[in-house]
Amino acid sequence: MKYNTRPQAILLLADGTIFYGKSIGISGKTFGEVCFNTGMTGYQEIFTDPSYFGQIMVTTNPHIGNYGVNTNEVESNKIMIAGLVCKNFSFNHSRPDSESNLLEYFEKQNLICISDIDTRALVSYIRDNGAQNAVICTDGTSIDELKQQLATVPDMKGLELASKVSTTISYFFGNENANYKIAALDLGIKTNILRNLAKRDCYIKVFPYDTPFQQLKDFNPDGYFLSNGPGDPEPLSQVITTAQEMINSDKPVFGICLGHQIIGLANGVSTYKMFNGHRGINHPVMNILTGKGEITSQNHGFAVNRDELEKNPDLEITHYHINDNTVAGMRMKSKPCFSVQYHPEASPGPHDSEYLFNDFITNIKNSKQLEEAQ
Repeated sequence: MKYNTRPQAILLLADGTIFYGKSIGISGKTFGEVCFNTGMTGYQEIFTDPSYFGQIMVTTNPHIGNYGVNTNEVESNKIMIAGLVCKNFSFNHSRPDSESNLLEYFEKQNLICISDIDTRALVSYIRDNGAQNAVICTDGTSIDELKQQLATVPDMKGLELASKVSTTISYFFGNENANYKIAALDLGIKTNILRNLAKRDCYIKVFPYDTPFQQLKDFNPDGYFLSNGPGDPEPLSQVITTAQEMINSDKPVFGICLGHQIIGLANGVSTYKMFNGHRGINHPVMNILTGKGEITSQNHGFAVNRDELEKNPDLEITHYHINDNTVAGMRMKSKPCFSVQYHPEASPGPHDSEYLFNDFITNIKNSKQLEEAQ
């Protein structure tokens, strides 16, 4: 095999730290908050997850691209990460059902990537110093100029990003003759969430993030869903109001990740930006209701304030993260409303928590029976 030299590239962090590597061949620069994911598989699902919009992804798996790409393994219609940092970028792939290599996939969407980085050192640095903005540069721009440009990039705290990834037009998913109708508010929804609802006999109408509650109600749904998504939840004042109206309707409500944070805010519980978020497919969670541990897929940089939640008479914690005791799940005591801070659709990841979709359907069945009895 002929050896080809590749252009030098750099990763510059907001605090001035520089990591040197090589470009995979796409020239340019890209800005975002640098974060890392510890998953050992599922890179294509990660790259297309709308929750990662605006973030530069560091993959801890040393080999990226080795099994190519497949159109059935996407969580949205395009790459959502701002850029990629990896150790070894594989230009060749070996999997029978792969459709192309990762480089071609990146070239079509002009995704900037730096490889040959010591990702172990980088992840260790981020863990010690916290999440921060960064820039990947593969076009030779001077460091002084990059520092000036990086200084103008807004922090993730206070940044509203759901509007950047939400659908602009309502659409349907699933069998229109299904037994249950779900109104889903798209804050950055993953396709596999829709698949999990559809296979449980649900017909879903997905609405733009800023849709007023009355339009969701006009669909006459059996339940409401608040999706995952990127950015800080606190600027989403209209969404918080919509969530309050969902809850007050007494219809079942289910929230995942950003949706979970919105439900907390709708109940007067604040959120905060974590020093480092949870991103990976091996995060341990304790289910307080069953006393069983669950291995979960997680992707979030904000969390619900546990102290405030525990003082709220209308809420109770149902799950917590075993590593740091952060809130991983909660429910309302007097309403059929619950939420989790992780991904039960697990794409990629384990299936320990898929039962949560069943719990949502159970709430819907119970609600319909109550309505019929009245």
